[in-house]
Amino acid sequence: MFVSRLEFTHERTEASLHIRAISESDADQFLLLTRKLDEETVFRLYEPGENLRSVEEERCWIREIISNPRSVLLVTEIDDCLVGYLMASGRDIARIKHVVHISIGILQSHTGKGIGTRLFAALEEWARTNDVHRLELTVMVNNPIAQALYSKMGFKIEGTKRDSLFVNGTYIDDIYMAKLIP
Repeated sequence: MFVSRLEFTHERTEASLHIRAISESDADQFLLLTRKLDEETVFRLYEPGENLRSVEEERCWIREIISNPRSVLLVTEIDDCLVGYLMASGRDIARIKHVVHISIGILQSHTGKGIGTRLFAALEEWARTNDVHRLELTVMVNNPIAQALYSKMGFKIEGTKRDSLFVNGTYIDDIYMAKLIP
């Protein structure tokens, strides 16, 4: 199982940042995390209150991720609380098994503190040990902070998916970005 322990300064006190693969026992806390993320930002797929999965449904979904050797769901803990995640989803199909699609979410109270950078570093470590060559994601055109993180981590823009999302009465374009792992 993937585990990475890092130390960093959090609100003027030392806190332990723990990045690890998710487990089924995280289902309730992960569901709360994603619902809070849906409320905090418009840069998510779900509208607030739209994710109606039960804890048991979330547990089953997590079980599917864990059992898929082409996927990983990394969670970030601070003081035993989940504050972020990064998921890479892949498929075991010969022509595309080298590719994973990424989604990431970090609570607003913890953004700008290097957590995203650390999650991507952990993902690249996982990718290298699992023969993943291509990391890809989409990001809303009106999300420059996320675009800056992805660019910093070596992702390159490959195209635009026009009117991909409908957010607050407006169509929003998605930008395709990818990074190749040597």
